[in-house]
Amino acid sequence: MALSHLRARDSGDPRVVRLRVDSILYAYLSVCSYDWWGVGSNQDYRFPTALAVARRTPLRWAILYEPEGYGDPSVDQIRSDLVHIRDRFASKPAYLKLDGRFVVYVYGNRPDDCSTVDRWRRANTVGAYLVMKAIGDNRSCPAQPDGWFQYSGNRYEHDLESDFFGICAGYEKTGVQVAPALPRISLDAWRQAIRDMVASGARNQLVVSFNEWGEASAVESALEWETPSGYGAYLDALHEELPPIGSGA
Repeated sequence: MALSHLRARDSGDPRVVRLRVDSILYAYLSVCSYDWWGVGSNQDYRFPTALAVARRTPLRWAILYEPEGYGDPSVDQIRSDLVHIRDRFASKPAYLKLDGRFVVYVYGNRPDDCSTVDRWRRANTVGAYLVMKAIGDNRSCPAQPDGWFQYSGNRYEHDLESDFFGICAGYEKTGVQVAPALPRISLDAWRQAIRDMVASGARNQLVVSFNEWGEASAVESALEWETPSGYGAYLDALHEELPPIGSGA
């Protein structure tokens, strides 16, 4: 399952969303995570547009739950949010399901440990399929989520054994000094990273990111790497190196 992360900018406009869905599908990315900041946020209002635009396509969306990365939501808060996600979004055809359960990706931060997983497990009374951002020694936690992922800009490739393999095109957060920044990857190295990801056979294969311009990791089309296809060199490489959606490869 090849996926990417979409920053929810201008995503209330169906025309913009259609263009992005077309680009994502061109790159043979079958899933896109959508950053979500809670009930009543802009993303909460805009996400139904993304689900509606993709409903007749092979693309599936899943929430990336951002508040965990910037605090420690209580069990009650998480439970309430999961109920909201289930009732407002998860029944839509374009929302991602695994093993018949709606998927939620949970962002995280450095202080997170096994107690974070336990808090989410206790809160998850609605049967969500939880994929959590990896912590230090995640495999040692007594309670385990349904899966792990890594969302980080400190390396071009992240390998979590058979569970996850991610690739990043670069990272430098606007207005924040990050030492060292990850320079924009060359196209040859990008192609090799894609091949490494495919060869990993990991269930979750993540591209960081589709359009996170504020962190210099975007791979959508830009003047700096425009191509005759109209999709740009980084998406062209994904189109050429990833198996088509539904091919079973």
